[in-house]
Amino acid sequence: MPCLTFLIALISPRLALFCVWIFSNWLSVAYESWFLPVIGFFLLPWTTLSYAVMWQVGGRNVEGFEWFLVILAFVIDLGSYAGASKARD
Repeated sequence: MPCLTFLIALISPRLALFCVWIFSNWLSVAYESWFLPVIGFFLLPWTTLSYAVMWQVGGRNVEGFEWFLVILAFVIDLGSYAGASKARD
């Protein structure tokens, strides 16, 4: 599942989140409620996906270098918004 998730995420993080939601319980294990993954799906898809993956890889917690990867995904999400805003100008 992780390799397939990674390949789908290269196409679209939202598609990967949808596949993870349908075919596994990673999102329900990583997040206590359904609210954060739904908001993350629309606003921060890379961050939501990377947190759920790091939760699974890290043994049910995120610590150390895993936080770096989650923060990197957050920067990528912000970069996509900045790039879209610059393209509109």
